[in-house]
Amino acid sequence: MKTINAYLFFENECREAMTFYQQCLGGELSLMPIGESPAAGQMPPDKKDLIMHSSLTNGGVVLLGADNCMGGPLEKGKSMALTLNCSSDGELHDIYNKLSAGGNATHTPRVEFWGDTFGMLTDKFGVDWMLSYRPQEP
Repeated sequence: MKTINAYLFFENECREAMTFYQQCLGGELSLMPIGESPAAGQMPPDKKDLIMHSSLTNGGVVLLGADNCMGGPLEKGKSMALTLNCSSDGELHDIYNKLSAGGNATHTPRVEFWGDTFGMLTDKFGVDWMLSYRPQEP
C-alpha cells in the first residue's frame, strides 16, 4: 500500500525543528547526522553535524526532515517535498515516469546505500516528489 508523507527541508536547523515537533506531537524521533552516515566522506567537514535524514513517528503520523545539504538557498515555498512510499520497484518506476513527464527528473531511481530504491523529481507544476521502495526483509 502506498503512503504519502511530508518531507521538510531546513537551513541548518533540522535538529532544533524536529526536536520541537517531537515536544509538540510526541512520538519517536530518529536523527542521522551527515558525519555518522555512509555519505560522510562525500560532504565537506563543516557539514558533518547537519542532519542528513530525520523521522518523527507517532502512530500513523510520520514527519520527515533534513538540513539543506545539497547547496544553494531554499526557496520560500519549496522547503518541502511529498514522499511517496511505493509497494514495488515496478510501481515506483511507473509512477516516477508519469510524474516526471513535462517536469524535471532530478534523481533517477536507483538502489541507495540504505537499501531502498529511491528517486526525486519536480513535476510540471513545480511540486517536488521523493519516491521510495523498500524491499521486504527475508
